Amino acid sequence: MTMNHTISIKRDPFGIASTGKLAMWLFLAMDAITFGVIIAGGIYLRLRTDQWPEAGQVLNIPLTSLNTFLLIMTSFTMVMGLNELKKDNQRGFKTFILLTIIGGIFFLVIQGYEYYHFVIGSTELGKALTSYGFSGISLLWTTGTFGSTFYATTSFHGLHVLAGVVYLSVILYQA
Repeated sequence: MTMNHTISIKRDPFGIASTGKLAMWLFLAMDAITFGVIIAGGIYLRLRTDQWPEAGQVLNIPLTSLNTFLLIMTSFTMVMGLNELKKDNQRGFKTFILLTIIGGIFFLVIQGYEYYHFVIGSTELGKALTSYGFSGISLLWTTGTFGSTFYATTSFHGLHVLAGVVYLSVILYQA
């Protein structure tokens, strides 16, 4: 006695999420994991070295806070732009995406300003670095574990923001 079985694949969508939405969630998860690993590595290195200045000794906390605020605001303008797109409001979408791009550019300019001042150095920066066992008046990627960790983390993040600015600029141009 033989039995015939038909095998079929049921093609149900994953809930109500489209393939594009799932891809975006996967990208965001990978992005979060990448940044999580970088931050965890920085924390590990921080705990393993004595030559690590206090944040306020080297970093310009008000400027760093402004940059953080800019990033939070670009998240807000991005969400607002997507909301306008859902309402089929092209003008609102373009306005909020442009604001997001401008915020990203300002972030990169401020980061460049910070890098410039770290590289050219100053007497004040030199004193802070010397008090933690470093030599020189500049914070370079070769300035111990702190310098290399700082530049690796902030450079990766800066490239991430730059990629977002370029991507959104292309989207805005095509809109």
